Amino acid sequence: MKLTLRVWRQKNADADGAMSTYEVDDVSPDMSFLEMLDTLNETLILKGEDPVAFDHDCREGICGACSLVINGDAHGPERTTTCQLHMRSFKDGDTIDIEPWRAAAFPVIKDLVVDRSAFDRIIQAGGYITAPTGSAPEAHATPVPKPDADLAFEHAECIGCGACVAACPNGAAMLFTSAKVNHLNVLPQGAPERETRVLDMVAQMDEEGFGGCTLAGECATACPKGIPLTSITGMNKEWLRATRKAGKR
Repeated sequence: MKLTLRVWRQKNADADGAMSTYEVDDVSPDMSFLEMLDTLNETLILKGEDPVAFDHDCREGICGACSLVINGDAHGPERTTTCQLHMRSFKDGDTIDIEPWRAAAFPVIKDLVVDRSAFDRIIQAGGYITAPTGSAPEAHATPVPKPDADLAFEHAECIGCGACVAACPNGAAMLFTSAKVNHLNVLPQGAPERETRVLDMVAQMDEEGFGGCTLAGECATACPKGIPLTSITGMNKEWLRATRKAGKR
């Protein structure tokens, strides 16, 4: 396959960026999208040019590091992570636009790499439990109803990639935050911080400058792990419950 790539290049956070055009030849349909970018970078390095900076780590679809907007879609045309997207999803002769996440709370560091530490600060605000764990407890020591366990596992699948923010027309982080809140709030181990968790994490989310949620639903559509849109309504219920409880004290 021969492809034309239009890639966002930006030297640093303070510099202006622009799209640069590159031609890549001999792209195998079995390559992953990141392997194709590796091929591009090898060519650029041999030419003495600066390679394209992009985030990656496990390349197995579980770490959330890869973060690209491909032809206007977060992670590209398939509902998967960028590292698990393969070039067979494109055709010979295609032109592919490659951009970083676009959100005020995710400033560009260089080229396609953005600073997603805002997510870390949201988790630090309440995405943890203070119950002492010690050694691994016996499996049946704390009974958890299966529907609650299933709901917790569903939300625990969030890998923090940020596709929800990139896809949202408002740049909202509600799906990410709700996944982290609901994951722990439905479990008995998370009960001691149930109210403070949702209040603190939502407050931190707002402080980071993410946009407001209007339930456009693009976040759930783009999520590679299938976090449902109902996660947001679940967090809203938790927030209202916590707010009312705090007002009665």
